[in-house]
Amino acid sequence: MNSEAGKLYLVPTPIGNLEDITLRAIRVLKEADIILAEDTRTSAPLLKHFEIDKKVYAHHQHNEHQSSGEIVKFLKEGKNVALISDAGTPAISDPGFYLIREALKHELHVECLPGATAFVPALVNSGFPTDRFCFEGFLPLKKGRQTRYKFLAEEERTIILYESPHRLLKTLEEMSTYFGAERLLSVSRELTKMFEETVRGTVAEVKTHFETHPIKGEFVICIKGKE
Repeated sequence: MNSEAGKLYLVPTPIGNLEDITLRAIRVLKEADIILAEDTRTSAPLLKHFEIDKKVYAHHQHNEHQSSGEIVKFLKEGKNVALISDAGTPAISDPGFYLIREALKHELHVECLPGATAFVPALVNSGFPTDRFCFEGFLPLKKGRQTRYKFLAEEERTIILYESPHRLLKTLEEMSTYFGAERLLSVSRELTKMFEETVRGTVAEVKTHFETHPIKGEFVICIKGKE
């Protein structure tokens, strides 16, 4: 590793409740030479709340290949760079992986701080086994989606998925087809926020609930493994 180079910090941010940020995360963001954000508009209120007055650059899935080259250059010049996503831990279903790989390829220092990640409280709240689990993030939208369902239908570990509100009912319908209507689920939304909710039951029961209740927020779906 280059001892004179700067360090790339992966800094988790709250998934809802601002009190969930760590003291260390605040310090690193205040001390960093450069902050990278998935969406600068989303991150602005968070940084303002904690009185972090730094220039923030956009780093997201549409520019990360081009942006990473510039960031590696900054790191080699001795600048410390902090990467944040819109919520949670960078690189977990968010931009970050490509930049981390490029930094390591150039033998630069990379450090990930511990902190908020949406699937952890959802998994613990589900009541399903937590000693072994399978994190899938977002399923493919089209190509490979059916194949993935067929593979996961045989998975014996607890399965964790992320889903957006406008696709939730369609996903539950697909789960009924591939996992069976009686497979047990736990669906969490608005984690750490005022209207946090976790709905547990069979695929059919959870689908019925969301057919008659508002579908808002980002969703974490935990599926009991095949017995």
